[in-house]
Amino acid sequence: MRTRRRMTIAGLVVGTVLVTATAVALAAGGGPSGPADGEFVAGERAGQASSTAPAGSGGWGSAPAGGESAAPRRTAATVAAAAPASVAYLRTRYGVTATEAARRLALQEASAPLADRLAGQFPDSYAGLWLDQAGGGVLTIAATSPAAVSRAVAGLPDAAHIRVVPARHPLRELTSAAGRVAAALGAENGLDVLVDQQANGIVVLTGDRVPADDPRLADALAGAGVPARSAPTPTTTAVPKACDPRYCARAPMRGGIRLDIPRDDGTVGGCTSGFTVFSRTTGRYYLLTAGHCVVGGRHQHVDSTWHQYLGPKVPVTVEATQAGLGENAYPYDYALMTYPGGAVSRWAYPAGTTDRPALVNYWCGPGVGCATSKDVRVTGVVAYSSIQIGWVACATGSAYTPAAGERYVDSGAGTGYVPGTRCGEITGKTSGGIDVRICARPGDSGGPLFLEADGRALGILSNGDPGQGACTNAEERNHYAPVSTVLARANARTGGSLDLRLATTGPALAGLPGDRTDPQPTFRGR
Repeated sequence: MRTRRRMTIAGLVVGTVLVTATAVALAAGGGPSGPADGEFVAGERAGQASSTAPAGSGGWGSAPAGGESAAPRRTAATVAAAAPASVAYLRTRYGVTATEAARRLALQEASAPLADRLAGQFPDSYAGLWLDQAGGGVLTIAATSPAAVSRAVAGLPDAAHIRVVPARHPLRELTSAAGRVAAALGAENGLDVLVDQQANGIVVLTGDRVPADDPRLADALAGAGVPARSAPTPTTTAVPKACDPRYCARAPMRGGIRLDIPRDDGTVGGCTSGFTVFSRTTGRYYLLTAGHCVVGGRHQHVDSTWHQYLGPKVPVTVEATQAGLGENAYPYDYALMTYPGGAVSRWAYPAGTTDRPALVNYWCGPGVGCATSKDVRVTGVVAYSSIQIGWVACATGSAYTPAAGERYVDSGAGTGYVPGTRCGEITGKTSGGIDVRICARPGDSGGPLFLEADGRALGILSNGDPGQGACTNAEERNHYAPVSTVLARANARTGGSLDLRLATTGPALAGLPGDRTDPQPTFRGR
């Protein structure tokens, strides 16, 4: 498995002006609600979420293209009621009241449609935005013409916490400059060359694909046309979050449960389930987890996964053999695994089930930080370019080290680590991934990162800071492969033949490919 060096340059974002709206229509009562079977999601078939959700109204964003109606902006109380662990994180981290935490989450939810509106309304001025949690939960907007943008946002809800600051270069100019510099260096835009919205410039990361002594570097920086600098890629060793987990062997399949994986050398490792993916071409469902779980030096055979390998040893998925459905090179750290016939009946919804939401397991163990265990409906995916620094997100992992006498595979989490759901803050977007301040341990790899308030997918855990046992480092950073990135990558590598989408509807047993017609591979055990 490729060991990725830790990226610690906070505040960097990919230089692509592609901002999706964030408001999602909710059922009465304020809880997230997925589409009913047969309905459409943002113009897509049920079961496959578009990367763009309907934009919020109430002055925050324009109505989306395609004729979809805009969803109403939710109140702070409604958003907070749907995201109690996010509220708890803000209260603990920043010492704010529950009311203030609710206000910040409502502002966060409204920020992406606002960004979409501003990028379209002020293309020659808008220079990006971010949520400054440490500075009082202020949404900061950069613009080359601050007065015009200030007038445009003056009447918005919570305008007292929206600040417009001057910038020299609009975001589209920064984006263009990043592309030119990347091309000049033979580097990857968004991975090696990044837009830093907060600094209103670009950064070239050296030490990986761009050597620090590259003779082209000085000229590329000098000719960028915008503030440009280089920064070394830190060499601190990162620990892959891979190994093993817990018990939840009941339908339907959820993101955030344990997957045990026998390796070629006779040992057993494991990861955590992420999200459900659907092929619009074949009708097949896949389980998304981290690529390093099944792609690497100890995974040369076709891998199978189990839930509770040491008993009751329930079969889950088998590694897909089609090229392009698995990689192990961050941020392309993903594996799309199929359900063989013998496992379908265990993990699919029963035949005839009409309400079949795709789910994330939101589990609150003792000391984890959330209060009520539940299933969170997956409602869509946030495009990587729309994810903003300062957002509060939640992650579920299944890493575990058993106590003496317990019969479980030790994931290497260390005694004292409790598997479950934790919430924290997005701190950066380095090397094409999502940097978060959320504790995780070996065995959490592949686990889902999502927005608690509306159930939208962000990423799957790849690697991060070292650590074992209880979560005691409040500054621990971990890194997630963006779901939108890995789906785009898998679609590109398969030539678009599968038309892979994040599923918002779970598989039903009747008629599911794999239930009757798929080959039934033998699960490899030890």
